[in-house]
Amino acid sequence: MPDRRRSRKPADTVLQIRDLHVFYGSSHALQGVDFTLEHGVQAVVGRNGMGKTTLCNAIMGLVPTSRGSIRFHGDELTKLPPHRIATLGVGYTPQGRRLWPSLTVDEHMRLSDRGGSTWTVERVYDTFPRLAERKNNGGGQLSGGEQQMVAIARALLQDPELLVLDEPTEGLAPVIVQQVEDMLAQLAEEGDVSILLIEQNIGVATAIAENIAIMVNGRVNRVLPADQLANDRTLQERLLGVGRHSHEDADFPSLDEVAAAPVPETDEAEVSSDVVSLPVQESERKAVHYIPPTRWSSAAWKKRGDDRLIESPDQTSAKDKDTTDTSRPFDIKPEPIYTEALTPLAQLRGQEVLVVGTFDTKGAELRYIRDRIASQGLRVRTVDLSTSGKPSSADVPPHMIATYHRGGASAVFTGDRGASVRAMAKAFEAWIQRQQGIGGIISAAGSGGTALATPAMRGLPIGIPKVMISTVASGDVGNYVGPSDIMMMYSVTDVQGLNRISKQVLANGANALAGMVKQSQTEQHEHNHDLPGLGLTMFGVTTTAVSQITGQLKDHYDCLVFHATGVGGRSMEKLVDSGMLSAAVDLTTTEICDMMMGGVFAADEDRFGAFIRTRIPYVGSVGALDMVNFGAPETVPQKYQGRTFVEHNPQVTLMRTTADENRRMGEWIVERLNKMEGPVRFLIPEGGVSALDAPGQPFHDPEADRALFDAIASGFNETGNRRLLRLPHNINDPAFTDAVIAALAEIDSYLGRERHAAL
Repeated sequence: MPDRRRSRKPADTVLQIRDLHVFYGSSHALQGVDFTLEHGVQAVVGRNGMGKTTLCNAIMGLVPTSRGSIRFHGDELTKLPPHRIATLGVGYTPQGRRLWPSLTVDEHMRLSDRGGSTWTVERVYDTFPRLAERKNNGGGQLSGGEQQMVAIARALLQDPELLVLDEPTEGLAPVIVQQVEDMLAQLAEEGDVSILLIEQNIGVATAIAENIAIMVNGRVNRVLPADQLANDRTLQERLLGVGRHSHEDADFPSLDEVAAAPVPETDEAEVSSDVVSLPVQESERKAVHYIPPTRWSSAAWKKRGDDRLIESPDQTSAKDKDTTDTSRPFDIKPEPIYTEALTPLAQLRGQEVLVVGTFDTKGAELRYIRDRIASQGLRVRTVDLSTSGKPSSADVPPHMIATYHRGGASAVFTGDRGASVRAMAKAFEAWIQRQQGIGGIISAAGSGGTALATPAMRGLPIGIPKVMISTVASGDVGNYVGPSDIMMMYSVTDVQGLNRISKQVLANGANALAGMVKQSQTEQHEHNHDLPGLGLTMFGVTTTAVSQITGQLKDHYDCLVFHATGVGGRSMEKLVDSGMLSAAVDLTTTEICDMMMGGVFAADEDRFGAFIRTRIPYVGSVGALDMVNFGAPETVPQKYQGRTFVEHNPQVTLMRTTADENRRMGEWIVERLNKMEGPVRFLIPEGGVSALDAPGQPFHDPEADRALFDAIASGFNETGNRRLLRLPHNINDPAFTDAVIAALAEIDSYLGRERHAAL
């Protein structure tokens, strides 16, 4: 191998970065980075989410740059692929170490040894004696510190002139951190290679580096001599909100200093002059929200007139306001400092397949699925949801997912398996909503892994293929599937190793997903000219009304009718959230009765939430709010004995609601209606809310109905967009359904144009 060093002049600048910008979709991760490494060791420090790892990936060509320059000894790197950058003499040790668990230390070394370089396997073992002792151990049998040594040694065997180290002490115990620090100090002293050290541990960074670059919100805010930062704890707290080591006793600021710290009051990107010297453009605010105060600041604290700090009213009861302990503000969890924008629905869909699961225990099975899907020509990305802290070979390792939890990665890796699984599921939900180009998602797991993967699957739009191969798929899967279109597939054998049965089941699941993804791509164009979707809710006692409406609108809309059995309403709202419905006629809101009175067809507390979020045209009514649904007569709760009942069939018993129950339902409904900011028409059928609520029918009770109607009317906030209509008809009368269609035409421009053209 040629000696690259002979071609370089001693005075050459090793690395020079100018005006570097990197985007992840609409998220502006690097916002004009300027940085120079003349020689030796320089560290980059900063909070989570500031762009440090993205900077490493940009240097190595692993992410595309939208603007700017990266020069290594004067050679431009931004247009080169990663292997060419490595050939030029840039070594990279990524965050998470990325070892092969099945390869021994010596096999890692031999695989990386290019021969003829300054660094040989023998020199590596001389430099890292511990690796010589462990040379026959597999990568999965090493401690965190030993794994980090292997990762660095592997990069050194490529004979780099610049070594980029991303968080080499992450997740290591203090005693191991010291070992890695000593190792890096030795490399720095030998001077054979310049080092760019990305680190959050201030002690390590200031001990190894000559200069420290502070990274804030995608920019290098300032560069300081290492000794200046090391000796100024106040400066560390102000710029980084961190101490030297988590195990050291912190020098806490005084309460006066805490009170003087800036407190974020909104989710806007409010920037402290102590931290950020460059402005955030308005376009950037929409993608990245940064709240930069010190670690002691929190939106939960505010300054009182007497200069004491108290918790905000929503966190402190009235009786405790005067006795709040203000001596330990650092006990309050700080606000999130980085929030990536949600991906628009149109950008969420794409062609990439996600294979997700716990790769520490199901790696063989998940990789088998990956390979089967990839063999069909589809692009695949693996996502590891493990909570064990073990090294990961997935494209997206667990620590990257964990950072999307509101409490940060520390809220996920707690050591409590149950809490960790719940937290990782939340983090994965947040992560997946910020991705782009998802063509499908598949996982294979037991009960724990199923609980990890399915909440995020439920959060994806209807129509994106979702397959869950699970040991629990042969039982009641309602809690896993919810209102979504997840395909649950029973694994037959446990998801634990590959055998002739598991391979066949996993292959069937992979092939099914691949077929769905491919077919959805070919059919996408065909659906572009479909009629707009209209969601309608129906129950047996409102069937006449819904039939009349769909009969008149079938040529104008693709009418999707949902049976109001609890999951029916959720399914309709799921389609609304997925962008697959253009308007809704929510005629039958009976699920609210069961939610509030304990029936079997209950809505959840998010009823109407999709209309609040999306603002699509909404026409609603109070269909079947005269009844609560139970099972067979013997299942009716004892407290309801003596009420008016109708036996719909041997397995369904209907109970008439009272005036008081109707009043409470009306108050709940109107509170939700007032939150809708899109076009709303809510129609009240004063002649009865169902077929059973008509003169001569068993549930006819004008007084109870009036309590419902008056509660809605008295609380309804009428605006130009939101109107309430009271009509003297039963909900199934043709005059009422005509009024419903007229209301829809008034607020949905599509139907309005169609009706105008017909006239």
